[in-house]
Amino acid sequence: MIASFNRLFDKTKPAFAQQRTFERARTLAMSSLVGLGRRTVSGMLCTSAQQFNDWSAAYRIFERQRFDTDALFSPIRQEVVERLGTDEPLVVMMDDTLIRKRGRKVHGTGWKRDPLGPSFCTNFVWGQRFLQISAALPDPAMVGRARGIPIDLTHAPSPAKPGKRASEETRKEYRLQQQAMKVSSIGATRITEIRRQLDLDDAGRRLIVSIDGGFTNRTVFRNLPRNTVAIGRIRKDAKLFLAPEEETIPRRGRRRLYGKPLPTPEQIRQDKSIPWDTVAAFAAGKTHSFEVKTLTAVRWLGSGDRDTRLVVIRPLAYRPKKGARLLYRNPVYLLCTDPELPLDQLLQSYLWRWEVELNFRDEKTVIGVGEAQVRTKEAVAAVPAFVVAAYGLLLLAGTDGNKEDLELQQPKWRTADTSTRLTTAKMIGMLRSQLWGKAMGENKTDFVAKRGAETKPVLFEKSLPSAVCYAFR
Repeated sequence: MIASFNRLFDKTKPAFAQQRTFERARTLAMSSLVGLGRRTVSGMLCTSAQQFNDWSAAYRIFERQRFDTDALFSPIRQEVVERLGTDEPLVVMMDDTLIRKRGRKVHGTGWKRDPLGPSFCTNFVWGQRFLQISAALPDPAMVGRARGIPIDLTHAPSPAKPGKRASEETRKEYRLQQQAMKVSSIGATRITEIRRQLDLDDAGRRLIVSIDGGFTNRTVFRNLPRNTVAIGRIRKDAKLFLAPEEETIPRRGRRRLYGKPLPTPEQIRQDKSIPWDTVAAFAAGKTHSFEVKTLTAVRWLGSGDRDTRLVVIRPLAYRPKKGARLLYRNPVYLLCTDPELPLDQLLQSYLWRWEVELNFRDEKTVIGVGEAQVRTKEAVAAVPAFVVAAYGLLLLAGTDGNKEDLELQQPKWRTADTSTRLTTAKMIGMLRSQLWGKAMGENKTDFVAKRGAETKPVLFEKSLPSAVCYAFR
C-alpha cells in the first residue's frame, strides 16, 4: 500500500514548484489519511511528529497556493484512464456538497439550504459549497460494479450581496456575478476543463457525465464540449417536443427548434401503448432487471436544437424485511444528449452516479474534509482539494495489487467475504498498519500470534499496536 501510494504521488510532482514543497506535501497527504484526531493542518503535523518544528511552512503551502490543483488531480484521472479498456468511455459523476462551518469570517461561507432537513420545512445552515467530479473505475472482479475516484474539487461560493445603499453599477455587477458563480455554471466550466485535459491524453476517448436534476438545465446541456455526453434526471412534468418538420417553403423569422408537443414523462410512463423493455444493470450490490420505456429524437427546452433520448425507469419493488409487503421506489426520468447511446450503457452510467455520494460520505466522516481551521480565500479552496486528492490516491492504491497480501486479518467475529470490496476505513487501516506497525516493530501476523486469555486491565500494556492499527475497523 505504501509503495503504491508513493508511486502515484510521485506523478504529482509537476504540481509543485519546489522539491522541498513536494516532499512536505507528501508527508502531509499521508498524515491526513492515517491521523487519529481531527484532520486540521496542526493535526497533520502532529501525526508526522512535526509539532515541535516550525509550522508556518505547512500553512504557506495552502495560503500561498504553492501547488496547482488541476495538476494535482491530473495523475489521478490519468491513472483511471489507463485502467480502462481501449474503447471504454470515461464516465464521470458530478454533484455539489455542503460543508458546515461555524466561523462567520471564513471566506465563501453563507446560509445554505440544509439538504438533510425535512421535506415539509426548509432549514438553513452556515457552510461552504464545493463541486466535485468523480470518475467511475470499473471493478474487474465483478461485472457492472465500479468505484468513484475523485478527479476534481472546486470551491463554489455565492457572491456577496450588496447593501441597501449600493449603487446601481454595484447591483448590476452583483447580478452578473450571480450568473457566473452559479453551481451549474461552474459545473459546465469544469466539464469543459475535464474534456480539455482528456484530449491531451486521449482525444478519441468519449466522456460521459452523469448528473442529477440540479444540473439538468440549459446551462450544462447547451454548453457541452465535443465528444461529451450528459445523462441527467428531469422532472416528471417536463415539456417535451418532437423535432421540427422540414419546411419546403422558406419562412421569415427565426429557425424553429421545436415541433409538436409530446406527453410529459409521467404521461409516457402511464401510457399502456408504449411497451416496457427489460435492461440489466448493476446497483446496490447485485445485478437487477430494470423495466424502461424510451423515446428517441426528443427535444427539450433545456437542450435547444439538440436531439435527446428520454428514458423512463419503472420503480423497483422491495421488501423492508422478510415477510413484509412489497414497497415501491419512485420512478426515474432520464434525458441523454446522445440518442444512439446503448440503453444498457446509459442506464449503468447513471446508476454509477451514486458513487459520488459515497465519496462525500467518506470525505466528511472518515477523511475529515472541512475540519481544517483556515479562513483565507486561498486556503479555504486549497486544503479540501489537497485532502480529497490524497483520498483519491488512497483509493487507487487500495485497488492496485493483491487484496489478500495487503489487508489486515479479519477479527474473529467477522466472516470472510471475498466479494465485498475494500472500504475506505479498511484501506486506512492497511496503510496505518504498514506505517506504524513497522515503526513499532510489529506486523499483521503478530496480532494473531499474541493471543491470550488474560483480560485483566493490568495486562493491557502490550495492546497498543493492535489498538492503533485496528482503530478504524
